[in-house]
Amino acid sequence: MNRIAAWFEREWRRSSAWRFLLRPLSWFFRALSATRSMAYRRGWCRSARLPVPVIIVGNISVGGSGKTPLVIWLVEQLRLAGYVPGVISRGYGGTERGPFEVGPLSDPVEVGDEPVLIAARTEVAFFIGRDRVAAGNALLAAHPNCDVIVSDDGLQHYRLRRDIEIIVVDGQARFGNGCLLPAGPLREPVSRLRTADFVVINHGNDDQATKATQLAVPMGMPGQPVSMRLTGQVFYSAKDPNQHALAADLRHEIVHAVAGIGRPRRFFDHLRQLGLNIVEHPFPDHHAYRREDLAFGSDSIVAMTEKDAVKCRAFAGDSWWVLAVSAQLDDRFFVNLLRKLRPVYGPQTT
Repeated sequence: MNRIAAWFEREWRRSSAWRFLLRPLSWFFRALSATRSMAYRRGWCRSARLPVPVIIVGNISVGGSGKTPLVIWLVEQLRLAGYVPGVISRGYGGTERGPFEVGPLSDPVEVGDEPVLIAARTEVAFFIGRDRVAAGNALLAAHPNCDVIVSDDGLQHYRLRRDIEIIVVDGQARFGNGCLLPAGPLREPVSRLRTADFVVINHGNDDQATKATQLAVPMGMPGQPVSMRLTGQVFYSAKDPNQHALAADLRHEIVHAVAGIGRPRRFFDHLRQLGLNIVEHPFPDHHAYRREDLAFGSDSIVAMTEKDAVKCRAFAGDSWWVLAVSAQLDDRFFVNLLRKLRPVYGPQTT
């Protein structure tokens, strides 16, 4: 399955004959997507509202766009604003259908790698479930003090009503070849951005963010797109998170860089910007690692993403390091988000 996904991603990045052969299927997919969306808007299909506000963080394309670090950032900001947030997600890549509570030590095989990462970084109430409504209700039953829910992904899960939608766009890949699945990477047409409350461009400055979005929707945007940057230069041990190292400590070594994420190139470029001499080892997104996948030698230094590390902690080596990254966004973004959230419900802060 991972090989098939990798093949499609390669084809989407170039002008291939497959794109034209698959285009009729894309038209069919678009018709189904539009019909389904309209059915929920007009009430032909039932949607459900949870008793607390719901913030959706999603994207319109397949592959990594930066949703996970944004969710972590958003949870931290909501806490600072006086809220008690909880998180729900599908649990992509896990075997558990849910509703199921996720903790920092949950098995990624059961619940997925991103939920374990978010639970470990935020330590908030977190439930997964193929049915997001059921996951949200289970979370609120177990944690009745929760007063806002952030849904990691789920933009297309229209059965769950939402109060705020945030669409994340990869500032480099943007919208691929502009086609919907399977001829391109899009789950919904680019015009879907017009209906979102916020559009966040990952890995781009403000000018790039504006150009990327205006290219797609020159008119009708709900507001100015916001740029997001991922920063980090401190590593922690994959075996002992309390042990840390700086990028300067690794600059005189050959480092085996491991990335099983949507955009491995971004991680590798980040390490090079930190001055590291790396050997690249890209893996498919959500790869289920085995010890032999990382058999580079007993004394080899390995650098990996946090998403990869949660799947490798059972067999991590002494010289395996994890790069901690954090999202950075303009403060005005969260101020504007609070303005939308508080009319729905919100605590008074001092």
